[in-house]
Amino acid sequence: MKKHITGAGLLSMALLVAAPAWAQSERETLEVLRQTTLSLIETLVEAGALTREKADALVKKAAGEAAKKLAAQKDAPAPVRVHYVPEIVRNEIREQIKQEVIAQARTERWAEPNAIPAWLDSIRWEGDLRLRYQLDDFAAGNSTPANYAFAAGTSTPNFPLSGDTTRAAELAAVNNSSNRIPTANTTEKRERHRLRARIGLLAKISPEWSAGVRLATGSATDRVSTNQTLGQDWNRYAFLVDRAFVRYDPVESLSLVGGRIPNPWFSTDLVWDDDLNFEGMALTWKPLRDNAAFKPFLTAGAFPVKEENPPASSGRWMHGVQAGAQWDIRSDTRFKFGLAWYGFRNFEGRVENDAVYDASVSLPNSSAYGQYEYGRNLRQKGNTLFVTNASAELNDPFAPAYKTAYWGLASRFRPLNLTASLAFARFDPVHVILTADWVKNTAFDRNEIAARTAGRVNLADGKNHGYQYRLTLGRPQLRNLHDWQVALAYRYLGSDAVVDAFTDSDFGGGGTNLKGYTLGFQYAVDRNAAVGLRWLSADQIDSFAPGAGLKFSLDVLQADVNVRF
Repeated sequence: MKKHITGAGLLSMALLVAAPAWAQSERETLEVLRQTTLSLIETLVEAGALTREKADALVKKAAGEAAKKLAAQKDAPAPVRVHYVPEIVRNEIREQIKQEVIAQARTERWAEPNAIPAWLDSIRWEGDLRLRYQLDDFAAGNSTPANYAFAAGTSTPNFPLSGDTTRAAELAAVNNSSNRIPTANTTEKRERHRLRARIGLLAKISPEWSAGVRLATGSATDRVSTNQTLGQDWNRYAFLVDRAFVRYDPVESLSLVGGRIPNPWFSTDLVWDDDLNFEGMALTWKPLRDNAAFKPFLTAGAFPVKEENPPASSGRWMHGVQAGAQWDIRSDTRFKFGLAWYGFRNFEGRVENDAVYDASVSLPNSSAYGQYEYGRNLRQKGNTLFVTNASAELNDPFAPAYKTAYWGLASRFRPLNLTASLAFARFDPVHVILTADWVKNTAFDRNEIAARTAGRVNLADGKNHGYQYRLTLGRPQLRNLHDWQVALAYRYLGSDAVVDAFTDSDFGGGGTNLKGYTLGFQYAVDRNAAVGLRWLSADQIDSFAPGAGLKFSLDVLQADVNVRF
């Protein structure tokens, strides 16, 4: 079936359907012909194959041609008569042609205005853009960077020493020159203008298979932020692969996803930052249908964090399992909870074996040296750290004065996390959402830390638990003009409750060992466009330099403009 149907073609079909009617009187024959032709033309207009203007012109042209034929028949021999075809038969023929035309038009999509290939229907694009002004206001009573460097030993020529510990290696950082000047900032206000851009593609390959890819701004060494700070000499920004995954849903209740995947856990930013994506594989089982009032779920996952590359390093993994349920108590009340356990394998630091350090040349003799480091490209701040360098190096009188320090995690990490949310929609369009999150690192043990670190870490402080309470009023999501949302939260996150690399990157400048509150407001100025204002006030719980009694507080103001598409 061609996309364009000529007037002659329409007339020919009309004559074919109406041919048996010539057995009737000339007047009846013309009437049947006219009605049949008009019916077919109207069908094609409804199917979108013809515009109304072209249809009217076609009828006018057909009427003219019919008039000419009638005039010519006056001088022609008598017509040949055929047997009469009942009206019901003619209707069946007409309906059959109509259905064939419509079916082929839908299949080939030539009847749709601006039609696109059918395979594009399986692809969905999404994206968002955020502009932000951010003010970091450090408290006047904060300890100086020099205090942190002195407490951690980084400012001394014989650094590192076996007893050096810290909870903020970057606050204690110094330059590599002989004067060892601190490079951090804990006292001066900082203003930044930032941008975040994300664009993603979701493809439905079949009922069972789908895939997704998302690109985002940000840094290749910062997994918990997609912000790009303006003022980099107008250099272009990098678009990085933020997500790339394949999903398999063999049955409605089971889903398996692998690659660089969205956060598979029911959680808050107390444990996992909102911008964090996971690398690995996760399986989710939901045994009941979505329309059930009580819907349990079970999620399990395995995620490599560091490649296992013998002999240079052993691999690092995070494994997790979470069980929970969503309970629609009423049509306007919903309760959801999840209990999760996460295990971090080979994250804890260990003292390097003296056998991998050659004192005769004052250098390590193995590529595995430094494998227990909790690197600067991974950590934020808050976790208790100690120097993992071999004792043979620390005691080597001929070693370079300014040695490289390898900071390792003092504690093991096996967090147990309970998250719950209660949502009320009784006052719709105003929703009330209460969220509570609690976490405890079940592997935190001061005696085990002292034994594993060969006595280098003897903690008298440090916390292994955390919690967060949040109240949200307004729309759960801002989609339409005049939607709004207000949120108030209080957070307490001990130094070694979770791995600081993966928790919120905004509160207190990121990491653990922080407590305080967050107040936020958002308002939709248009459909999928909103402005927002957020204030985050954080204070340290224990000193960021164990035993040194240093002070740290940070207030952050964020003003945002968000658009979605």
